[in-house]
This record gives sequence, structure tokens and C-alpha cells, in this order.
Amino acid sequence: MKFHPDVINVQSIQAYGPGWIMVDGEKLSRSVIIGSRGERIDWACSRFEDLNASHFEQLAQLKTELVIFGSGNSLRFVAPSLSRALIEAQIGMETMDTQAACRTYNVLAAEGRCVAVAVLLES
Repeated sequence: MKFHPDVINVQSIQAYGPGWIMVDGEKLSRSVIIGSRGERIDWACSRFEDLNASHFEQLAQLKTELVIFGSGNSLRFVAPSLSRALIEAQIGMETMDTQAACRTYNVLAAEGRCVAVAVLLES
């Protein structure tokens, strides 16, 4: 049984692998933010250990209803102090490994939700 449309009217993630994702036919190997309103923003972080509050302040500025954080090849949670900007802006954040984050973003964006996915791509 299929639950999502055949055609998605927003940018979507077509494929992914270790250290890369494909967005609208372009293979990206750097961390990136993808938004359902057409945003594609380089996310200046190449290691989970380097994440800081400014990375999440950048996400809060998008004013989405939800941010999906793809934490890399494994599920890792950031300290609440880092995501404080999202909490203060009343923007929800779900953390999952990058592959799950890509799939979840596609489903929610296809439903017309105002979401963004922040994909941490580590080399």
C-alpha cells in the first residue's frame, strides 16, 4: 500500500549513501540543510563533535514547524543546550540517523508540511 504521491512538488532526497545524499539529481557530500520551501543551505559542520549552538540558531531562523536532524551514520543526540534556539522558537526537533531523516523529510515535505532536514554528512 502506498501512502505518498508519485510526484513531489518540493525538492526531495532521491538517494543516499555513506557520506552523501542526492537532492534533485545533485550528489552532495557536505552537510546541508534542505527545506520544504526550497531552501538548500550549506551547513558548516563536518563532524558531530563540532556541532555548537550556532548550528541550531541557523535552523531556528528558518521558522519551520519541525526540524529533522540527521545525526550521521548512527543515532546521536545533541545536548539540549545546543538546540536551545529551537526550543525558544517553539520549533520541534526530531533526531534520527541520516538515512531515516532523509526518508522522513521526503514524506513530511510531500504532505505539504513546513519542515527542514539538517543532514550531517561526515567523511
